[in-house]
Amino acid sequence: MNTQNIIKIVSGILGVLGIIFLFRIISLGDEEIKMAASMGDYGSVSALVNLALFILGIAVVITLIFSLFGLTSDSNKLKKALISIGLFALVVAIGFGLSTGVETPLKDGEVLSASGSRWVGAGLRIFYILALVAIAAMGLSGVQRILKR
Repeated sequence: MNTQNIIKIVSGILGVLGIIFLFRIISLGDEEIKMAASMGDYGSVSALVNLALFILGIAVVITLIFSLFGLTSDSNKLKKALISIGLFALVVAIGFGLSTGVETPLKDGEVLSASGSRWVGAGLRIFYILALVAIAAMGLSGVQRILKR
């Protein structure tokens, strides 16, 4: 049996499981699910969520494996990928270094820790840095295209 048939069978089984879990949720109805959730029982929804997380995990692992196989076939691709990862790590370090954290009360009564607050600030700064880099790259590309004409 070849791998394509195995993949078809496994994806068919996962699809049927997803349909069964979905119909189970639909048959219960919104009110019963909300009432069960208010008492801490998430059993009706958690099966579908766990299946989705399992499928996401499979997709991530397969993507990483095939990406690594593609990178190891050519040393230039591997070098460029490692440089890109290093530059991204540098951006994360800069964003984290520029951030400060303060304990923050949330609406639900919980408290966001200083570390969590710092990571939120770091995420925003990382986004801003990468957005500026993308805008600069698009602008530079446009200017080069205009100058070549």
